[in-house]
Amino acid sequence: MIHSKSVARWLAMGLIAGVTAVSAAPASAQSTLDTVKKRGKILCGVSPVAPGFSYADDKGVRRGFDVDICRAVSAAVFADPEKVEYVPLNTNVRFQAVQSGEVDILSRQNTWSFTRDASLGLDFGPVVFYDGQGLMAPAKLNVKSASELSDAAICLLPGTTTLQNLEDFFRPKNIKYESVVFENSDEWRNAFFNGRCDAITTDRSDLASVRAIANDPSQYVVLPETISKEPLAPTIRQNDPNWRDILNWSVYALIGAEEKGVTQANVDEFLKSEDPEVQRMLGVNGDFGKMLGLDNKWAYNIIKSVGNYAEVFDRNLGPKTRLGLTRGPNELWTKGGLLYAPPFR
Repeated sequence: MIHSKSVARWLAMGLIAGVTAVSAAPASAQSTLDTVKKRGKILCGVSPVAPGFSYADDKGVRRGFDVDICRAVSAAVFADPEKVEYVPLNTNVRFQAVQSGEVDILSRQNTWSFTRDASLGLDFGPVVFYDGQGLMAPAKLNVKSASELSDAAICLLPGTTTLQNLEDFFRPKNIKYESVVFENSDEWRNAFFNGRCDAITTDRSDLASVRAIANDPSQYVVLPETISKEPLAPTIRQNDPNWRDILNWSVYALIGAEEKGVTQANVDEFLKSEDPEVQRMLGVNGDFGKMLGLDNKWAYNIIKSVGNYAEVFDRNLGPKTRLGLTRGPNELWTKGGLLYAPPFR
């Protein structure tokens, strides 16, 4: 556990925001796609424990929304969603794991921000979940708003943007609080559940994950304020445009399939579709796969094995899951949301 006296120094160094600058690595002699194919699997960095996003089920199988993003890329590359090795990473080492080549993709509720994009030698894929930072408090405190947290002890994790967002929210309101930083998510959650924090703060989706694993979720309240924009996007190393294209278009295949009504159950029927864009997406016509260095049925393989975006969202995060999230801004653009896939043409 690290108290707020250390935080100011870390903030000045850029560590709290996870923006330790590095020089962009030169393009490697061997592309990531070649390395992945030679290895026979994708190395995917994920959260150790984040219900709905990344967790091991009772059989030890890794599941979740972030996991399915890597499964989609695996389906595109190998025509098999299971050729993935998952590497659990805490917040304070996640970006270094991408930089060092420990993982090929980081799919771990990563906020896409200017400093991370410009100074870490990383590229971000499409936004897969539009989120925002919130706060959660025990119901017994009877707190109705974040503005009522004067002099509260607020617990957070290192290597994130949460501290700066707290400062930006509370300083104009002249609200004083104590920030208490924990080294990893297990310590952070346990401190909150054991009453060592008056509140915790992170992305609202992550708060839903924390609340879902409480002994009695009704004892905790997510406060109404959303104090930041947190566009979450998978992350890869810079200087490999082909691997970036594969990641990008694997995500766009999930979104594009939902736009066209193509699902895991009916994708075979859509092979007979007369819609030219569907034909190109599913590899019936054109050589779109070859442009990526993949089989032309790469997107078909994603949808057949993983589903479309709606199916991924609903089975991991939706109203019938423990998290019980609604789509909100993560709806398609045609339904008032922000999700939008470029055309397959």
